[in-house]
Amino acid sequence: MTKIKAKRNKTIDTSVENGKKFLDRCINVQHKVGSIDTILNKTICGNTFEVMPYLPEKCFDLVIADPPYNLTKSYNGSLFSKKARAEYEEFTRKWLGLVFPLLKDSGSIYVCCDWESSLVIGNVLGDYFNVRNRITWEREKGRGASANWKNSMEDIWFATKSNSYKFNLDAVKIRRKVLAPYRVDGKPKDWDETDSGNFRDTCPSNFWDDITVPFWSMTENTAHPTQKPEKLIAKMILASSEEGDCVFDPFLGSGTTSVTAKKLGRNYIGIEAEDRYCIWAEERLEMAEIDKTIQGFSDGVFYERNTPYKK
Repeated sequence: MTKIKAKRNKTIDTSVENGKKFLDRCINVQHKVGSIDTILNKTICGNTFEVMPYLPEKCFDLVIADPPYNLTKSYNGSLFSKKARAEYEEFTRKWLGLVFPLLKDSGSIYVCCDWESSLVIGNVLGDYFNVRNRITWEREKGRGASANWKNSMEDIWFATKSNSYKFNLDAVKIRRKVLAPYRVDGKPKDWDETDSGNFRDTCPSNFWDDITVPFWSMTENTAHPTQKPEKLIAKMILASSEEGDCVFDPFLGSGTTSVTAKKLGRNYIGIEAEDRYCIWAEERLEMAEIDKTIQGFSDGVFYERNTPYKK
């Protein structure tokens, strides 16, 4: 018996049978790619460890990777089993070693992880790249535990291939409410006064507490078990790339990196092993042709969670 969604439930969960038109838009890469232009703005359906060796060297400006965390989890029936630390480290070295030659010398990489896999990834990342920072973001929700603290935080490691890299500070400032406005000669000091409230655009820190995890009534939501929010990915793309640059995701999942890159005027390439997730990615890319909005980000400004201040 097919379960009928509530009218407000926008979760994308298209089946392989119903998503053939989207799957047909994906490509397979089974030989050396001569020019990146031939696969630009495509979803590559395949095993990332098999595909990456075929891609041209130094073709990507930015890599955003969300590899499987070291947890036992099913991805559309494909099981990723928790590994011993040494084995997970070997897994991490394997994919980072394949990513390294694909990134331009001026490029940056962001790697998503939970607290446990972060201990391995942060250490291994430094063997390939220049580690710049560890970002921690609040997931807002998490599964409770009876004998431990609830996990509601995740990490993102930020690294660069060289000391010459892009970082667009003004593109990622966050608009915060001013609770104790300071004035000089009766005028606002380093903040703006508007009819809709007092605010200040502040430099971003490495703790992000303004992210909303996608839920069932949001158009970006899919049935993927570890989907990242578009707003989260937007921060990385805006900070570390320019319009027209190419963003690469070796573990594309339901397509958030590609979709967000498209909305922000970047080129993209993503690799995903599961046909069904490839379908969701392409379905979302089609939706992005019409709707380029990103929840919590508008007119070049990131807003605090659930507080859209406007000038």
